Amino acid sequence: MATEFAMPKLGLTMESGTILQWLVPDGAQVRSGQAVLIVETDKVETAIEASGSGVLAQTGDVGEEYACGVRIGWFLEPGESPPEAAAGPRQAPAQASTAPLSHTQPAAAAAPSAAPARVPGERVLASPAAKRLARELGVELAVIAGTGPKGRITERDVRAALDASSAPALGEATPMATTAPDLSAAVSPPATLAARQLADLLGVDLRIVRASAADGRISRADVAVHVREVLARLSPPVEPARPAPPSAAPETKPAAADAAPPLAQTPTEEIPLRGMRGVIADRMSASLRSMAQLTLTMDVDMSAVVAERAALAEADRSDNGVGTADAAVPGYTDYVVAATAAALRAHPRINSQVTADAVALLGDIHVGLAVALDDGLLVPVIRHTDRLSLSEIAAETKRLAGGARSGTLGYDDFQGATFTVTALGMFGVDAFTPVINPPNTAILGVGRIRNETDWSGDAPAARPMLTLSLTWDHRAFDGAPAARFAGAVRDWLESR
Repeated sequence: MATEFAMPKLGLTMESGTILQWLVPDGAQVRSGQAVLIVETDKVETAIEASGSGVLAQTGDVGEEYACGVRIGWFLEPGESPPEAAAGPRQAPAQASTAPLSHTQPAAAAAPSAAPARVPGERVLASPAAKRLARELGVELAVIAGTGPKGRITERDVRAALDASSAPALGEATPMATTAPDLSAAVSPPATLAARQLADLLGVDLRIVRASAADGRISRADVAVHVREVLARLSPPVEPARPAPPSAAPETKPAAADAAPPLAQTPTEEIPLRGMRGVIADRMSASLRSMAQLTLTMDVDMSAVVAERAALAEADRSDNGVGTADAAVPGYTDYVVAATAAALRAHPRINSQVTADAVALLGDIHVGLAVALDDGLLVPVIRHTDRLSLSEIAAETKRLAGGARSGTLGYDDFQGATFTVTALGMFGVDAFTPVINPPNTAILGVGRIRNETDWSGDAPAARPMLTLSLTWDHRAFDGAPAARFAGAVRDWLESR
């Protein structure tokens, strides 16, 4: 009996995956648990195991993106064929229309689909399948714009670029269109099936349609908006309406809540909200919309921690002879992570998640650590943080931070955080308002260590101080529990 093989959902935040490579040929006999393909998410590339056993009939195409739960193959008995009614045709990469409905666009509008400007020697991100296809077809990857996460070039981008370079030049403008921009180096942008069908019906070139979605995917509504804009430009000017008499109240319409304001000036660059940047934009916006977030700050005297680190560094220098080996000394953020884990164990209400009708207290403590990258932010997870010693936490944060920056972490390294710690002290920030990482109910910000004057003794003395910024979801708990939790973190640090 045929069994569907669907794009798996590897974590709470995964919404879709792009097939980079099938590890077994179509029609191969596979067993449950065998790695059969490599999928790219917004964070990592990971091998996907077969969810069943049998003859694998592949329906998912390399380079294509599929939502979680969408079928990408079948597991069949020997000699069995995929169900005819459900199999359907494979979705081929969409091609640009040869009779586009277009109008002159500013350069910025075509930038997302135009070939990127790259300096000599710059690394080109491309999937293995895209690299293989480019070698086979003799296509130069450096002149192709990628539509995958982080601008990665997919197999579909290579095929689209080849088709665009070999397509006949665009002809004279139709009565409904003006001269189209030069798109000889453009590639077919990502778009929904409904958008492609409407574009084909109306003769619209998707390469000049502006996408409204955060991930850069063109929707059917975007095509309709583009057509209306073109028709408006071709229509005769409308005579302005006469002003209403003084006694008549002007009619006002509220602006759309999500409508972006017009550009104040021509931008020097436009950074597409797609890939990692799009995921961050969507999740942080959703976080602020769905939670009652507020922030408190609390100062911590770090004298004990500073003294302990100095003693550890001195002992390490003594053990190693000359020089320093600060890599063996926990960082200040490591101390805060350890203090946070201890405080979460003492205050379980903070280690929680809000459901539809309850606040669920979570038994395991997994602290996420925000790691800044050049083009975004990743939050790898220190699992069972409360069970680790300070030195073990330091070793794990070093591994996770290095792996996040080099792109070598696995998908599991980003899953299951119950609380997040984020630090901006290295940038000279004292306090800030961190945004909660869903589905957590709180996040702790760490500022810089600064010297302040203590006047409590007979003589003024310098004290190294640090400010903690705790943002919490007021639906889950109130200000008093939040303050007690922050106080527990402070007390742990001050009592070293």
